[in-house]
Amino acid sequence: MEKVAFASDHAGYELKEVIKKYMEGKGYDVVDFGTDSEESCDYADYAHPAASAVEKGECSFGIAMCGSGNGIGMTLNKHQGIRAALAWMEDLADLAKRHNNANFLVLPARFISEFLAKSIVDAYLSAPFEGGRHQRRIDKMPL
Repeated sequence: MEKVAFASDHAGYELKEVIKKYMEGKGYDVVDFGTDSEESCDYADYAHPAASAVEKGECSFGIAMCGSGNGIGMTLNKHQGIRAALAWMEDLADLAKRHNNANFLVLPARFISEFLAKSIVDAYLSAPFEGGRHQRRIDKMPL
């Protein structure tokens, strides 16, 4: 069973719980790095451990969310082995996977519905990485 890392702050908590159940229903093994409530917290405290799990291969990929998606996405992308992509529509998630082989999908919890979030996740999951010229570009990302 493929393991998926999850991370959120308080603003993303409710959507995280919905998407976790959605992923479990699809047969994925969910590893939740937090947070575990709507109490105010700092996204970095959860993003860093989730990113490390994906970098180490303990999880295949991750899904993260905060209010706008920006803060948690920026934090995830501090890790050299992470390519976190913010998506608020299906086409962005699809292209993030096809062209960038994104290994973290980031959702803006305060700006999308649960229904749209599930559609974005489905677009990400169903998109294949195209490789080729895109792999060459990915290889140039790390410093």
